[in-house]
Amino acid sequence: MNTVLIKNAKIVNEGQIFEGDVLIEGELITAVSESISPKSANCKIIDAEGNYLIPGAIDDQVHFREPGLTHKGDIESESRAAIAGGITSFIEQPNTVPNAVTQELLEEKYQIASQSSYANYSFMMGGTNDNLEEVLKTNPKNVAGIKLFLGSSTGNMLVDNEEVLEKIFSSTKMLIAVHCEDEATIKANLEKYKAEFGEAIPVTVHHLIRSEEACYLSSSKAIALAKKTGARLHVFHLSTAKEMELFSNTIPLEEKQITAEVCIHHLWFTNDDYATKGNFIKWNPAVKTAADRDAIWKALLNDTIDVIATDHAPHTLEEKSGNYLKAPSGGPLVQHAVVAMFEAYHQGKISIEKIVEKMCHNPAKIFKIEKRGFIKEGYYADLAIVNIAKPWSVQKENILYKCGWSPLEGTNFKSRVEYTLVNGQIVNQNGKIKEIKAGKRLLFDR
Repeated sequence: MNTVLIKNAKIVNEGQIFEGDVLIEGELITAVSESISPKSANCKIIDAEGNYLIPGAIDDQVHFREPGLTHKGDIESESRAAIAGGITSFIEQPNTVPNAVTQELLEEKYQIASQSSYANYSFMMGGTNDNLEEVLKTNPKNVAGIKLFLGSSTGNMLVDNEEVLEKIFSSTKMLIAVHCEDEATIKANLEKYKAEFGEAIPVTVHHLIRSEEACYLSSSKAIALAKKTGARLHVFHLSTAKEMELFSNTIPLEEKQITAEVCIHHLWFTNDDYATKGNFIKWNPAVKTAADRDAIWKALLNDTIDVIATDHAPHTLEEKSGNYLKAPSGGPLVQHAVVAMFEAYHQGKISIEKIVEKMCHNPAKIFKIEKRGFIKEGYYADLAIVNIAKPWSVQKENILYKCGWSPLEGTNFKSRVEYTLVNGQIVNQNGKIKEIKAGKRLLFDR
């Protein structure tokens, strides 16, 4: 049996940091204590002195592009980048090609991941205007949830039939995750800027086309529908100050029927960055103003927002280098998300305990993931060791995404993920990725 003993770590779990040891036998954590002695000579010992041991991050929203778009990324390449960054589990979205909108197509993605994923995996079932029957066949025990695009984005899966939406919301107890942008508002804004600029619209107005109003109209409508039907709603990638009034921090997370997520790019960038980053920070929903970013940070820290994710969505350099209208939205982030949040810790914006709550514990709670997201006896040994005093810089040669670029290229980080363990196996050691595909299908306690 594979046995690993992590010694002298600053263990971060459930709002506490304490020094101690963690024993891993096989896939599971079997002991967490102040001091543990190795049981045998075959026990692999990692001395983590001075470093933080956190649960592996769970990214509840990624686009790994397989099948059908594998020139941009695939499950193998992007899950490899994820474990390098301390993300040990991911939930992937259905807008691949073909869209995952039947049980058969959904299961094909699981089969691909079972052969190629370095990290633990789950896939969302996609809802459309005409696949309610397929949606309702989704197994709550081994599928993360239902994904609905209430605004069109990459791989257009827009659900705009209000009767169908109400049927989906009222017919399933599964978590429904939504992308919220109002299509009519976006189209009207786009026409306005086309009249002004023709085909040469600058990316600097992206946040005015995919505006605050477009986001608020759609998310408020989704929340009203969830309240009316009793649906379990999770709103992805919030980007505006105005939307914060739609969510609550007055009850424990476990009791919330409506939960919220923010992504790294909306915490990191503002519209001022379009001038230098251009299409490389073109996302849907758009990166917005400094005031929006400040409001999102405040809501994250006071538990109005529940989860930090990435919306990792790679495109090729060539695709991103076109003009604004042609360049697709999205960018790669899984390799750098955890260290980006630790950079925010260095800047005094967030505690390490809060990072772990939002990136590890809360995704596990929201999706009811079995035995992951915590450092506890009996849980799977999905772990990351973070050295907060090991500076490095994001450069072309150390980017692991298949697309070969990062919106954070040139950024200096003070922290580095030194080790990553997935299901008890050391898959990343001192920044070197081991060719061990230890990922397993996530299961859900519901």
